Amino acid sequence: MDEHSLLFRISIWVVPLLFAIPLHEAAHGWVASKLGDDTALRAGRVTFNPFKHIDLFGTIILPALLLMASGGRMAFGYAKPVPVNFLNLRSFRRDMVLVAIAGPFSNLILALASGALLHTVQFLPEAAWAWAITSLRMSMLLNMILFFFNLIPLPPLDGGRVLVAVLPRSLAIMVSRLERAGFAIILGALFLLPWLGDAVGMDLNIFWWLIGVPAYWSMELITELVGLG
Repeated sequence: MDEHSLLFRISIWVVPLLFAIPLHEAAHGWVASKLGDDTALRAGRVTFNPFKHIDLFGTIILPALLLMASGGRMAFGYAKPVPVNFLNLRSFRRDMVLVAIAGPFSNLILALASGALLHTVQFLPEAAWAWAITSLRMSMLLNMILFFFNLIPLPPLDGGRVLVAVLPRSLAIMVSRLERAGFAIILGALFLLPWLGDAVGMDLNIFWWLIGVPAYWSMELITELVGLG
């Protein structure tokens, strides 16, 4: 496959995305089931089948927009949230934190596994080598983007749920009310702020500095850790 072709650029992101998002959501549901709530399990959401987790905007449209906007350099997305009834958890605050962080840490594990798999590409036919190594590096990058993105302390992201769990009740109620507007705030910061920054000659791409830079740095660190740096 031509490394400069559109199909190559799309596939090196789509394949990792089909692993990263189902694992992230299944991890939430699996941990919740171990801590007393089997809602996701009964809904068939503790599965690696990506079609069970697809959200039209978050899984398809948003990654496509980001790929086009970045020239194929960066993409991420999200899936339909896994249903969790936090009232069923045995220890509400502690278990809410554990369920929330299960998703991001599944992405961290997948990023490390992708780095380790770089050692195996030397056994592939030469024609597949370039695609495999690029796809695995993109898997590291994508999973680290998802790791940092989901830990932003704003509902309905996982970091927001952690914040709600650890705050005093009165503050937790105030923060949880942001959940409905959370994605609007995120999308505004993701698309509108950079546009406004360009209009006034300022760098307002906060997502690049908060997520993109740490994700790229983490990808290089993982490469060093597995002995390929």
